Amino acid sequence: MVFKVIFLAHAPDAEPEKHRCVIETSRFKLFVVLVKDQARAIEVCKKLVKEEGIHSILLCPGFTHRDIAEISEAVGENVGVFVARGDGPSIRNVMKVMKREGWFSEKGKE
Repeated sequence: MVFKVIFLAHAPDAEPEKHRCVIETSRFKLFVVLVKDQARAIEVCKKLVKEEGIHSILLCPGFTHRDIAEISEAVGENVGVFVARGDGPSIRNVMKVMKREGWFSEKGKE
């Protein structure tokens, strides 16, 4: 049996149909997809769960508790939903770079 996982991350300019890849071995299949908002995240998760039989979803730290609950509800109780979280110093370092690159400004929303 192949264990199938989605890793989902936010990017302000993401196009899920374009910004994706699949990495697989004989026993593991990882789908990596970038999304720009929660609506697209739910859409991607529901589609891959239905079409690929996903077992687990790993979300980047940018997903809120509410986002996580919505995704969990959308995919059903047979799919595990997890979040990658860092410690305080790691989060501060990443936020500094993201701010510098315009992720939280109007520039980043273009």
